[in-house]
Amino acid sequence: MLASAIGSRLIGYVLMGSKYASVCRWAEVTCIGRITQLVRVLALHARCPRFESVCAQRIFKEENVKKLLCVGLILLSIISMSCQKKSANQGAIVDMGVTVCLLTDSSGVDDKSFNAAAWRGILEFYGDTSANQRQLGTAYRWLSASDDSMYVSTLRQATDEGYDLIIVNGFSWADALAEVSADNPEQKYLIVDVDWVEAGKILQAAYAEHEGSYLVGVIAALKAQEDGIVNPRFGFIGGEAGAVITKFEVGYVQGIHSVIPGAQIIDFYVNDWNDAGKAKTQAMNWYDSGVYAIFSAAGNSGNGTIAQAKEYRVAGRNVWAIGVDSDQYEEGLYNATESAVLTSMLKRVENSVLYALNAVKNDTFNSEVIVFDLKAEGVGYSAANSALSKNIIDRLEVVKSQISSGQITIAATLADAMRLPGFPRNLNAIDD
Repeated sequence: MLASAIGSRLIGYVLMGSKYASVCRWAEVTCIGRITQLVRVLALHARCPRFESVCAQRIFKEENVKKLLCVGLILLSIISMSCQKKSANQGAIVDMGVTVCLLTDSSGVDDKSFNAAAWRGILEFYGDTSANQRQLGTAYRWLSASDDSMYVSTLRQATDEGYDLIIVNGFSWADALAEVSADNPEQKYLIVDVDWVEAGKILQAAYAEHEGSYLVGVIAALKAQEDGIVNPRFGFIGGEAGAVITKFEVGYVQGIHSVIPGAQIIDFYVNDWNDAGKAKTQAMNWYDSGVYAIFSAAGNSGNGTIAQAKEYRVAGRNVWAIGVDSDQYEEGLYNATESAVLTSMLKRVENSVLYALNAVKNDTFNSEVIVFDLKAEGVGYSAANSALSKNIIDRLEVVKSQISSGQITIAATLADAMRLPGFPRNLNAIDD
């Protein structure tokens, strides 16, 4: 209110001839630093740091003070009132009494997939959004490790900084966590995609990726049938081979085969979570050879598949990408209403993040393994794309119910899947 009142009063002076002259004379005899200082004070009271930062630049030139002051005061009043309105809409910051640090691989929290889902959970806990991270740097932050060799040192750095909870996102961190947590038995950690680390105070979140991946496999096969594709072929791109990504792949294959028995599925592993270019090249080669849909479980690398699918759909090719972890429908948009991402296997990493943060807040944190499956809404699928017909959605809802009730059982390991009739024998997946 203070900034708005001062701005309004000064505008009143500007609009009155004699008083305009007195304001300008005052500006002429005041050094530019004083003017900047005043604007900073006004911006501070308006709680608009961005405006403060802009005005802190000494853009005023002495010979133009008379002109600029008039315009500046008008703008100040408008911006200060706008900032007040924005601040009121945001609401007061609530101290949750918990500090947290998220550790990711080199792709960071902007991978639009796995890490983004974990970050989304943190923002939700604190009442923030991706566009308005008000408590970043005070209540929460994130760190990324440039490669595997930096995992231990990055984890030690976060531990030394004394957060109430440290989240390590992904099975690649398991060895580093076992080492560091053994030296810090009182530090609380959450690790996602792991259920075998035994040292320290660790909440381990495992997901039934095979269940969610089965659903998107069913979708891809039903869509191919609906499009009249004869002998459709399907692809799978993984980040790094291991038990977790194997669950994605074998679930996907079983879902496809439940609709089209014996359908051909090929796979490829990028061996990197952050090489979208390599995935894009592989996707291009596969689409060119007649592959209809590609499901990528590869972190930021999988965005290369989406990029290639977008290019080909713009060119009129009937190919699809399938997203992972987060709903990647918007990443696949190639015009205002059409997306190259047919569906996404939703792995709600944010649910485990919220579970852990609330446990710390409520003093109920325990060293335990929690499984987030389809029944618990830990995994699912996206129906955002209008290319999914009502018939496909209706079929999917029946399949979901059958999985949740146990009527449909899905192999979660390569060893178990290989016992199924017709399961491919040439895949690159591995069990740990």
